[in-house]
Amino acid sequence: MPSTYEPIATASGTDATISFTSIPSTYTDLRLVIVTTKNPNIYINDDFGTAYSNTWLEGSGSTAISARSTSDSSWRPYNYVTQTGSNRTMMTFNIFSYAGSTYKTALMEFSNDANGSGYVTRAVSLWRSTSAINKLTVTNIYTATLYGIKNA
Repeated sequence: MPSTYEPIATASGTDATISFTSIPSTYTDLRLVIVTTKNPNIYINDDFGTAYSNTWLEGSGSTAISARSTSDSSWRPYNYVTQTGSNRTMMTFNIFSYAGSTYKTALMEFSNDANGSGYVTRAVSLWRSTSAINKLTVTNIYTATLYGIKNA
């Protein structure tokens, strides 16, 4: 990672649910990197309500789709194809101005290969809260690393 990225914490497990707690407010942005074989969900500050929105653009090589949800219960991928065997997908969530007093936005991207029938997905996600993010809970992961980005 570039020198402006500082690892805050890493967690791992098989299809685990992990929480990054006590996230310091000393960075400008966050980057969450997930390795998974299933469909993860990201919850902020224990908000399990419907304050999340997601807008997706996805392609499979033969079709392209877009979709939107406005009262979702988490930040999540759209049409994620569950991998089989040892195939894993790396996802990144870039979370902007996480400590500020405006709604929180994230840019999500991932590409996966389901043995020749994978997807490429890009999404913009919104959490409709002005609270600073100090906790992220992520489901269905093998490994997740949270980075703080300074001076972005």
